Amino acid sequence: MSPSYQLPKNYDIEEVERRWQSTWRDEDNYFDPVSPKPRFIIDTPPPYPTGNFHIGNALNWCYIDFIARYKRMRGYNVMFPQGWDCHGLPTEVKVEETYGITKNDVPREKFRQMCRDLTLGNIEKMRATMRRLGFSTDWSHEYITMLPEYYRKTQASFIKMFKAGDIYQSEHPVNFCTRCETAIAFAEVNYTPRTTKLNYFDFDGVEIATTRPELLAACVAVAVHPEDERYRDLVGKKLTVPIFGHQVPVIEDIVVDPEFGSGAVMICTFGDKTDVYWWKQHNLALRKAIDRKGVMTAIAAPYEGMTSEACREAILADMKKAGILKRQEEIEQRVGTCWRCKTPIEILSERQWFVRVHQDKILDAARRISWTPEHMFSRMENWANSMEWDWCISRQRIFATPIPVWFCASCGEIVLPDEEDLPIDPTIDKPKKPCPKCGGNDFIGEKDVLDTWMDSSISVLHITGWDGTDAKPPLFPAQIRPQGHDIIRTWAFYTILRANALVGGHPWDEILVNGMVLGEDGFKMSKSRNNIISPEEIVEKYGADALRQWGAGGAATGSDIMFNWNDVIAASRFQTKLWNIFRFVMGHLEHGADPAAPVTELIDRWLLVRLSETVAEVTAAMEGYQFDRALKAIREFAWNTLADDYIEIVKGRLYADGGSRDSACNALRTTMDVLCRLLAPIIPHFAEECYHHLTGRSVHKEAWPDFTYADDEARRHGDLLVKTVAEIRRYKHDKGMALNAPLGHVTIYAPEPVDDAGDAGRALAADARWSTGTPKLEEVMSGIDFNMAVIGPALRKQARRFMQAIEALPPEQLKNPPATVMVDGEEIPVPPGSFTPKVTYQVAGEEVDVLTFGDVIVTIGHTS
Repeated sequence: MSPSYQLPKNYDIEEVERRWQSTWRDEDNYFDPVSPKPRFIIDTPPPYPTGNFHIGNALNWCYIDFIARYKRMRGYNVMFPQGWDCHGLPTEVKVEETYGITKNDVPREKFRQMCRDLTLGNIEKMRATMRRLGFSTDWSHEYITMLPEYYRKTQASFIKMFKAGDIYQSEHPVNFCTRCETAIAFAEVNYTPRTTKLNYFDFDGVEIATTRPELLAACVAVAVHPEDERYRDLVGKKLTVPIFGHQVPVIEDIVVDPEFGSGAVMICTFGDKTDVYWWKQHNLALRKAIDRKGVMTAIAAPYEGMTSEACREAILADMKKAGILKRQEEIEQRVGTCWRCKTPIEILSERQWFVRVHQDKILDAARRISWTPEHMFSRMENWANSMEWDWCISRQRIFATPIPVWFCASCGEIVLPDEEDLPIDPTIDKPKKPCPKCGGNDFIGEKDVLDTWMDSSISVLHITGWDGTDAKPPLFPAQIRPQGHDIIRTWAFYTILRANALVGGHPWDEILVNGMVLGEDGFKMSKSRNNIISPEEIVEKYGADALRQWGAGGAATGSDIMFNWNDVIAASRFQTKLWNIFRFVMGHLEHGADPAAPVTELIDRWLLVRLSETVAEVTAAMEGYQFDRALKAIREFAWNTLADDYIEIVKGRLYADGGSRDSACNALRTTMDVLCRLLAPIIPHFAEECYHHLTGRSVHKEAWPDFTYADDEARRHGDLLVKTVAEIRRYKHDKGMALNAPLGHVTIYAPEPVDDAGDAGRALAADARWSTGTPKLEEVMSGIDFNMAVIGPALRKQARRFMQAIEALPPEQLKNPPATVMVDGEEIPVPPGSFTPKVTYQVAGEEVDVLTFGDVIVTIGHTS
């Protein structure tokens, strides 16, 4: 390709991307509240500020940025906000790890300040990564959930839902992490397979099997199936609990599986969710054997003070000593663990705050949302229908939004602040009015704090302008929620619940669900597998646009995507190819062309037809959030149609002078203009660099290409021209000829007359002509190819004379071999496949080679 003297030969990724990032203005991406344009508001995920904007974040934000940039180009007033979900366990755990303390080792306010300081530093690191990746974030709508202006709204939402009866406090079994010393919601419980032991022991004459002998002190009943004949006489009687001595009833319940263990089940408060069900169903007693720190309580004496693990071993040892442990067998089970620290959870009965879960209302709102991919709705539906308990929202931590409640010290009445006094911290602030029930002035502030999802689940209300009142926010609902499938049961579920409860309706028109990023080994990225790749590492080697291409092309929306360095390298090579194409085009445009000249020649018009088809394909893909399909269409057009087909055919005309050159230049000018705009949402730095050189303007202030070009004749004839040139080039290659080696007379016989402006001849270095007739081909026998692999074994000593006999046959018999020939006066059979006649063709006495494909015949003369 001919280089442009104005452009560097190599595309300097680092220099170009840094230069444009320092040139672009944040203000250009701000949402304009008074704009007449249709609005497009994105409820962007607020990540935990860990300081590490990991590759899963990068994939999610690539999708969001593709949408934001595309929608701006389509004329929308876009809000692409950035939030930070600061509160909760991850930050507290990191502070504890960093300083080697627990949350109780320092005063509450000092611990909070340590969390705030860590968070602000981490936000700065993550902002830098996001800018380096070229995200067009609306920083004027940034929010930080730990700041008063945001968590004031969280507290207002609590008060509104409490007054409406959707939030209540109750003593109830909850999932509890004894390492983090806090309750957690069901959505925060992860399940891990493990091997444990099923222990069979004598329970007052009845064989019981359990995996949790440490809960023997918490046993409140023994359950059997109503139709289990083995235990019919025991139902209604009482058994004495081994070691501990208290008595428990024998009850019957159809949930009991007679095939598991001995068929008799020990009900403890609480070993699992089934225990909770039985406890409620049969109104059983409550015995708390494990406390919030995972230590055995007084009712477990003589094991009081032991950890649950130590208690298990001690009880099993005592059972063996007493002769009541009959046998043990290994069993596979799935155990619930804390999502943050992986500690096995306990189910403890605690006084906690809960949000009522109204499944029907949540699913009704969810059905009004368009789900991409559609099948992701089933995850929401399955989760909602499986909710057995309400959402536990209180946490026994420190760094989170305080629950805005006081309790009257005299009468226990719950006292709420006025909404205009929010935000408040009930452990520091005091009510401004006496107790409304007894008039007392002594209050106890709630020390528990809110689940961090209580903050993030009002993100859509915040960005759409909610003021904490009953009024719907002025910009509600948002247009789209992009998020990962791993938080459908948390962020999506809770947001739909809260938006419906607080302002009614559904929170977004659409939800776009992306998959997870897997390591090169095919497993989820983790430190333990050593398969983590950071966005910074990728950008340092290949640039932001290559990473963005990987994100766009790696998988269909909603599917998990495996990170592979080869995909990033291929993306970088595509940019190199594009740069070479662009330099070639600019080199010819700089040599002058009349920009007003019409596009007249066949292959130029064909290029515009193909460009028009590509615009339609990419537009449809972007509308459907099928970024892989969009990028594939762009790559195929740029690499195959433009570079391999069009430029190789038109190159000769571009180096000539005249109007036909102007036609090619203007076709290329239009193509590069449109191509830059198609690329702008996906590789914004590269598109900006090229478009600036092409037009002097910013591609990100241009409209999405609305380019259509219909020319059926150009499409048909252009396809034929491209196919013909490709076939003749393959012929050259097969003949061992250089592609620029001259050919003789080339005549292309086609069904329709084709006017290619001489492009085929220039591309092939041939005197190429098109004809609609049929060539008058004369076959000339030019020799015989003998197959010695057949002749040798079949004829042996007669082989040479056999070949002489064949050579003596007339041409007609060579074409249609006889069954036998005479050799030395003897008639012998002609072995099948023993020879092939060599045929050449002539046209008007000139020897030619003949190519056929489809209904096209090409003759190639042997003289130049």
